[in-house]
Amino acid sequence: MVRAHVYISGKVQGVGYRLSTQSEAVKLGIKGWVRNVFDGSVEAVFEGEPKAVDQMIQWCHQGPPAAVVRDVQVEYETPEGFSQFQVAA
Repeated sequence: MVRAHVYISGKVQGVGYRLSTQSEAVKLGIKGWVRNVFDGSVEAVFEGEPKAVDQMIQWCHQGPPAAVVRDVQVEYETPEGFSQFQVAA
């Protein structure tokens, strides 16, 4: 299992990015969370099998149809063992 802490910037708030991220993560069997950040970006943590996490990171580069992703930064961390994927406050 791997853990990726991901920061997505661009037009990523108000376009369904978080709910679409949750839907995609659940499809891939990924656990973790996603949330909006005060600066207009989105932050997420993905835990799962390396291939699934890589697919999720690639998805983040495009996001849902209304999103305009400018940048995706990834930091790898020690997994914590989340039990589900949720949209955080």
